[in-house]
Amino acid sequence: MLTALDHVNLHTDEPDALAQWYENILGLERGPRPNFSVPGIWLYLNDQPVVHLVKVDHTPERAAVSLEHFAFRAEGMAAFEATLKQHDLQFERVDLTEIDVDIVQYNLRDPMGTHIHVDFKPSVEAGMVD
Repeated sequence: MLTALDHVNLHTDEPDALAQWYENILGLERGPRPNFSVPGIWLYLNDQPVVHLVKVDHTPERAAVSLEHFAFRAEGMAAFEATLKQHDLQFERVDLTEIDVDIVQYNLRDPMGTHIHVDFKPSVEAGMVD
């Protein structure tokens, strides 16, 4: 029986630049990584390495990738949106009101074109101070 999604693994020819984006935009932090035979970087959310970047020789072709997106849950919606605007990033905000869910999604793409969405609960945000 599955208990949780552990991580995503992304191939990139520029792991340092991509890691910086994940650090600056999503607040992930670099952390320890085993000494694998290929170079890479692990990015952590709290104590969990959730994004694994693997160095490849050439930029991967987007058409060959079947992953449509991956998502994070988050807090601090106003600060997150301010960060996106500060970095002049394109994003789409989707307030899911058509069904009975309490989610606001921010859809964006990393520099490699990977679709990510970051989900916030407005009812929780209303009680928070950014």
